[in-house]
Amino acid sequence: MSSKGFPFQYDIGRRSNYVGRGQETQVENIKAYVCQPPFPTGKAIVVVHDIYGWQFPDTRYVADIIAADGYLIICPDFFLGKEPWTPNDRWQNFGDWLKHRDPMKVDRTADIIMRCLKEQYHVKKIGIVGFSWGGMAVHHLMLTNPELKTGVSAYGIIRDSEDRYNLLNPTFFIFGEKDHTISKDQVTLLEQKLMEYCRVDYRVKVYPGQVHGFAQCKPEDTRPKDVPYIEEARIDMLEWLNRYLAG
Repeated sequence: MSSKGFPFQYDIGRRSNYVGRGQETQVENIKAYVCQPPFPTGKAIVVVHDIYGWQFPDTRYVADIIAADGYLIICPDFFLGKEPWTPNDRWQNFGDWLKHRDPMKVDRTADIIMRCLKEQYHVKKIGIVGFSWGGMAVHHLMLTNPELKTGVSAYGIIRDSEDRYNLLNPTFFIFGEKDHTISKDQVTLLEQKLMEYCRVDYRVKVYPGQVHGFAQCKPEDTRPKDVPYIEEARIDMLEWLNRYLAG
């Protein structure tokens, strides 16, 4: 599938062959996927899905990888019951579809989920990871929610606001060199502005030859030449989370 010029879209591969190690639950009116770590650690990661929604197998695959590293994972339906995008949807309808799923209007959902993590699961430290649409949501939340101790935004950034660089806590931005949705100039501008305005730790890393969505690919959807970069991105992500959620 060619996705050139289609923001947030990419080849989703054989999306129906991974069900996840966790289980589906509900937090107030919000459906969510929860995966427990091998042992209690008091740490949790909120995973923010992309346009394909909270049940998208690629997102659950990465969520399970993070859980196995010692984090309680919760991936809520940030669309709140609205239908996710599908590869069969018509591109000319995307703008209207996105108006009702604004990645900068996720604060209330995040607050509900974080309260649940603290009260029901007794979590002490919370981080956040998001992909594409979810990466934009992470960027937004790392500017507005000081209770999120760290964040990872994978190929998603806020573009239409000048007040988007004063991060509240350490944030890691992941990009693919061949991402059709985020240009090299946009990444360079992000780095320049973060250097100027950001007062907390941050990292911006571009992975050679990688396209939009690369860090979520399941093994059967991965080209051999991309494997080292996909694994590197996941290791970098886990090391970042471990660094700022340790103890």
